Amino acid sequence: MNLENKVVWVTGASSGIGEALVYQLAKKKCKIILSARRVSELERVKNQAQLTDENGLILPLDMENPDTFQTAFEQVINRFNHLDVLILNAGVSQRSLAKDTLFEVDKKILNLNFLGTVALTKTVLPHFLKRKQGHYAVVTSVTGLYGTPWRTAYAASKHALHGFFDSLRAELHDDHIYVTLIAPGFVKTAISLNALTADGTPLNQMDEGQSKGISAEKCAKDIIYGIEKKKNLVLTGGFKEIFGVYLKRFFPGIFARMIRKLKVR
Repeated sequence: MNLENKVVWVTGASSGIGEALVYQLAKKKCKIILSARRVSELERVKNQAQLTDENGLILPLDMENPDTFQTAFEQVINRFNHLDVLILNAGVSQRSLAKDTLFEVDKKILNLNFLGTVALTKTVLPHFLKRKQGHYAVVTSVTGLYGTPWRTAYAASKHALHGFFDSLRAELHDDHIYVTLIAPGFVKTAISLNALTADGTPLNQMDEGQSKGISAEKCAKDIIYGIEKKKNLVLTGGFKEIFGVYLKRFFPGIFARMIRKLKVR
């Protein structure tokens, strides 16, 4: 699929991977809907991507408030008449042990990362079904393929995304609707700064793994390549994170021993 001139909706577009995706999509002359909570940051990204009001739409969105999704989607249709690709990128990470983490924090992570994503997916689905075409690109994490310490609720939310969207892909095959799951390892963004700690407050620091991650630009290019090739799964990140996916698959016992000692914060 050639993304040129396609209508693409990006959630979490105000920073990190989402921001990098907007820049790469703008180079492909896409019409882009930019969503996140911080309008001022969305405006900054839109201006930096040199998008105009004709090919760029700022659409504030809170993934914890699904009641607003239908109205938001109607704005997309009113502006561009249709939607080709929905990139579900918004989310929050975690830096806390299960024994210390408040249950309310677990719920917040699941609501934002999983249930909000499912709600927006279902909002768009009737439109994709009516057109008999569409593409969901879901940014998860390698922790959607294996769990690590300090990420219990986060890994659960990402595993849930893989389960839901793998099943959805099978259901929608005959309707020519595609699903690409993207599982990044460490990417050098502010995600660790905003990661929730045991009481729900942000970590407010860049941890070592994140600081040594691949660039958001590299990750965005890998995602766009995966969408254009209609891949089921895109793995992107450093050697260790990607190696972990295959180590768990083929040598789960060795992986279980290694993951206990892995430095992930």
